[in-house]
Amino acid sequence: MIVLPPSEVPTLRAALLTWFDARGRELPWRQGVEGRRDPYRVWIAEILLQQTQVVRGRVYYDRFLTAFPDVHALAAAPEAAVLKAWEGCGYYARARNLRRAAQLVAAQGFPETYVGWLALPGVGPYTAAAIASLAYGGARAVNDGNVRRVLARLYGEAVPTEPWVQARADALLDPVRPGAWNEAVMDLGATVCTPRSPRCGACPLALWCAARASGQPDAFPAPKVRAAVQDVQAVAVLIGDEKDAVLEERAGTLLGGLMGLPTDALADGGDAVAVLTRLCARLQARPGPLLGQVTHTMTHRRVTLYVYRAHSAAERTSVAQAALSRLDQKALALGRARQDSLFAEEVE
Repeated sequence: MIVLPPSEVPTLRAALLTWFDARGRELPWRQGVEGRRDPYRVWIAEILLQQTQVVRGRVYYDRFLTAFPDVHALAAAPEAAVLKAWEGCGYYARARNLRRAAQLVAAQGFPETYVGWLALPGVGPYTAAAIASLAYGGARAVNDGNVRRVLARLYGEAVPTEPWVQARADALLDPVRPGAWNEAVMDLGATVCTPRSPRCGACPLALWCAARASGQPDAFPAPKVRAAVQDVQAVAVLIGDEKDAVLEERAGTLLGGLMGLPTDALADGGDAVAVLTRLCARLQARPGPLLGQVTHTMTHRRVTLYVYRAHSAAERTSVAQAALSRLDQKALALGRARQDSLFAEEVE
């Protein structure tokens, strides 16, 4: 690890900000005067981008703002409508917290400080710092994955801890343009100082970078130890089709509030038919054939769903109007694929 001389910091800041002014990404939530942007738009974007890549995030951002153009519209919306607008983004607790926080903001007004934003549901240190700096010009340094990687390489730190990264980010933050500085570091990490094959020749910080000087820039930071993925299996039934089906509200923190196919857990090595029988008995349905299986990874869980056809007179819900997880969308697609297959067989 190197120690950057304090005398070099102003030159380094100028180099990165000059690069950012010329090369920074043009993103819809960056509209407005630096330090005085619409806090609602900044907030929605920062929550969306916590677990979503920018390319996909732009689509979701436009869709969400079309549904809820301001904080009052979001505060007044039913939770089901908010979850529907969030559909496909994953990590649905973000959407539920957004709605709860919007209700507070609609009643009390937008916070203008880091501490004020940090007090809202679903807003952590990164998001509070981002909004404070981007919308209000507050001198708060952000700390995300891009910032961690840029600073680890700049200083040659293989195992940067969160306190270490925050301390370096605070020390380098430009006091005159804190919002632009935060975005510049993140853009550098996203477009130049990438996890693999960083483009050191195009980097405005190359002169000071210890990782580049080592000849192995992509060795910094060292890979994090990932938590083991837990395999979860379950049986689901499709009563209806991909347009109208029997749906139930999910519970729990992961998919709570979303609608989905009726489902029951399948123990490791368990009998799927026995679970199907139990599930159909609860629904007063008649079990049908296996349509197939789908797999989807959520956080540290890999869920495999065995999807069966079932028959019942129970009331069905319009799929288009329901907020569904991607797992359930995959399951519904099995029913459509089965119908297409049967139609092809009839034609032949």
